Amino acid sequence: TQAGGLKAAKPGGNSKDVSVQRALNEETLVSAAQKVKEAGRDFTYFIVVLVGIGVTGGLFYVIFKELFSSSSPNKIYGDALEKCRSHPEIIGVFGDSIKGYGEATRRGRRQHVSHIEYVKDGLKHMRLKFYIEGTESGKQGTVHVEVKENLETGRFEVRYIFVDVDTYPRRTIVIEDNR
Repeated sequence: TQAGGLKAAKPGGNSKDVSVQRALNEETLVSAAQKVKEAGRDFTYFIVVLVGIGVTGGLFYVIFKELFSSSSPNKIYGDALEKCRSHPEIIGVFGDSIKGYGEATRRGRRQHVSHIEYVKDGLKHMRLKFYIEGTESGKQGTVHVEVKENLETGRFEVRYIFVDVDTYPRRTIVIEDNR
C-alpha cells in the first residue's frame, strides 16, 4: 500500500485501486434485520442492568432493616447490653469491661443471639437470650430480655431485663422490670 491511499499490490506488478465509495455505501445501508438484532441486544443489556439494580436495592433494604431498625433482634441486643454495662450491680459482679455474645456455632464463633418472636393479645413480643462475661475471672451470666410492641409508636418497649449469674453464688439481678 501507498501512504495516503488505499491500493493493494499484487505480485506481478498489477495494482488495483480499492473503491472507498462502495465501502461507505455498505456501512450506511444497515439492514433492518441488523437494526432489530442490535435493539434486542440493547434491550437485553437494559433488563440485566435493571435486575442488578433491583437486587442491589433489595440487599441494601435487608441490611438496613436488620442493623438499624428498632425492631431487629440485633438492635434490641445492643440496647440491652448497654443497659447491662451501665448497671452498678452488674459492674460490681462482673467487673468494668463487660462483653456480650450469643450462642456458639459449630465453628466456635459466638455471634447468633437467640431470639423468638410471638404474638400475644394482638401485640408482637420478642424474647432474647445472650451471655455476658467481665474482667472478673470465671464470672459469666445469662441475660434474658423481653420486649413488647407499642401500638401507638410501633416500636418495641422493654418488659424486662434480668441477668442470671451462672457462677457461684448463683443469683438473679433485675436490671429493668416493666411487667
